[in-house]
Amino acid sequence: MSDNILKIRDLSVNYQTDRGKLKALRNIDLDISRGSIVGVVGESGCGKSTLITSIIRQLDANADIPNGSIEFEKQDLLKLSLDKMRNISGTQLSIVFQDPMSTLNPVLSIGRQMIDIQYRDKTSKKIKKQRSIDMLNKVGIPDPQSQLKQYPHELSGGMQQRVSIAMALQAGPSLLIADEPTTALDATLEVQILKLLKELQVEMGCSILFVSHHLGVIAELCDHVIVMYAGEIVEQGSTYEIFNNPAHPYTVKLLECDPASISKKQRLLPSIPGEIPDLTNLSGGCIFKNRCDQSIDRCDKQTPKWNEFSNNHYVSCHLIES
Repeated sequence: MSDNILKIRDLSVNYQTDRGKLKALRNIDLDISRGSIVGVVGESGCGKSTLITSIIRQLDANADIPNGSIEFEKQDLLKLSLDKMRNISGTQLSIVFQDPMSTLNPVLSIGRQMIDIQYRDKTSKKIKKQRSIDMLNKVGIPDPQSQLKQYPHELSGGMQQRVSIAMALQAGPSLLIADEPTTALDATLEVQILKLLKELQVEMGCSILFVSHHLGVIAELCDHVIVMYAGEIVEQGSTYEIFNNPAHPYTVKLLECDPASISKKQRLLPSIPGEIPDLTNLSGGCIFKNRCDQSIDRCDKQTPKWNEFSNNHYVSCHLIES
């Protein structure tokens, strides 16, 4: 992709545990082009959350990054001081979390919180308040001036998430990270939030990194999809290619497990046999080999290389190597 706003190269993240070094991410390469919406999908434990916390520099104390770079707007975030990183967070780079109640302070009014997060701006409180009203109006909050006086618990879950999105977008970030922002909402509210994100992304021209395990949400919102498994990216391409022409056995099985793809009533939901490998004791070769029904001898011994399966559709699998 050209004109990348975010470029991650060879990123690895380890966690020190009682059982040894857990290799949560290994040699991640990821690009987000300006104005695009990129989705990251995979099972729980695939490394989605570690990827996000690496970007915003909020990794746990027992984590370390042995190699890699995270280039955002032409500067490597991993080399910035904490002060410089704080200046970027919440302004050029914002995040919306899964649960709005973990984002919003329950003892402060919505208006107080929206004004307080503008602390870097030296303009008057009156201007900050009007900016907050305008932003709440953009995310579809009715009577936004009155809502500034409300506390989070006085709003519904959908309204709370709209406020969280408003706060994240208030400074006009060039990249918004959305960490499963619709998981805590019912289906109707989920559709509304997705529609809202699409509209705001077009209006404000920002890029979005959208992380989810919900395949239907990814298909609805994103332009490009990254498929992760056990700390590695195994496939990436346009949303159309990933959903209509999946190449990696893991992606194929993941799509088969999507309840939306089940046409006949059945007692048990489909699942992928086996378990995610022990990331403290990796044996080499293909990371998916023990759960793959198409594995060959080479899968045990050699790590697969990246191959272009079709136009801008890349897969890490021995089965499609040229």
